[in-house]
Amino acid sequence: MIEKQILIVDDQEHLRELVQLCLEDLAGWNTLAAASGQECLEILQTERPNAILLDLSMPGMDGFALYDRLRSDPITRSIPVILLTARVLSSDMANFAEMGVAGVIPKPFEATTLPGKVAEILGWND
Repeated sequence: MIEKQILIVDDQEHLRELVQLCLEDLAGWNTLAAASGQECLEILQTERPNAILLDLSMPGMDGFALYDRLRSDPITRSIPVILLTARVLSSDMANFAEMGVAGVIPKPFEATTLPGKVAEILGWND
């Protein structure tokens, strides 16, 4: 089986750690973590994760700006992005669909079901 690696981008340290723990312990995936959009871009200079879990509400470069940067770069354009966000109004969901994100996982989420949701969105249920 091919090793899966996911980059978690969230400014809240406790949430990053929780997501990492869930994905590593429950799914056996490797994780990388970034506390900001800028840190994410720096990691992507040397790493190619299979997917990115992205928070939208971050100081500095928010998730929308980061997503635009990822999509404008030919190297990162093909990496699937899943939004981890508290913004789940129907109007937001329509905007996310137009953006072309792989999927959306609303916050708060059930930690034990997170790997299954990620796998379902990415088609990793083999």
